[in-house]
Amino acid sequence: MMAGAGEDVRVLFGAAVRAALDAWPALQIAVENGFGGVHSQEKAEWLGGAVEDYFIANADLDLEEVEDFLGELMTTEFDTVVEDGSLPQVSQQLQTMFHHFQKGDGAALQEITAQINQKKCKATATPLKTAEKTDVAEDDVDSVEEMEVTATNDGATTDVVCPQPQPSDPDPQTIKEEDIVEDGWTIVRRKK
Repeated sequence: MMAGAGEDVRVLFGAAVRAALDAWPALQIAVENGFGGVHSQEKAEWLGGAVEDYFIANADLDLEEVEDFLGELMTTEFDTVVEDGSLPQVSQQLQTMFHHFQKGDGAALQEITAQINQKKCKATATPLKTAEKTDVAEDDVDSVEEMEVTATNDGATTDVVCPQPQPSDPDPQTIKEEDIVEDGWTIVRRKK
């Protein structure tokens, strides 16, 4: 591979990494809601370069190492724990891009980037309403605010909704309306 061609492929790899991260609903929500503070957008831009550099510096990464790295960055930079099943998917996608980069396959990187940009979803988060308020002041209790995530096609005029990550559990749980009790608890039963 020639030096100029290697630099071109590196640029394409960087663009593909940024496209994958920009299309990641968990990161979109963290940025849009300021989970990373007032500099959330700058952190998201920095994240693309950090991920690119991480792959370049570590040629033989396992999928779990990539997941751990991304999860740690989301936790430390955006105070966000990713539990929607998207972390393995994004990690696998990044790893595939890196393999194309290592082979010098710029055409494959361009194709992946184009596919990501074409399928890019817009994710929004809305706080879930709780069943009843308590008399305890918010400062007295460490609280976790749950968010409901909705994804829609960015700029599309169709009624198609972006695909959501499928749960990895082969025996998914279902919630029936009668399982929601007054005090805000939900009874979850497994399918038989």
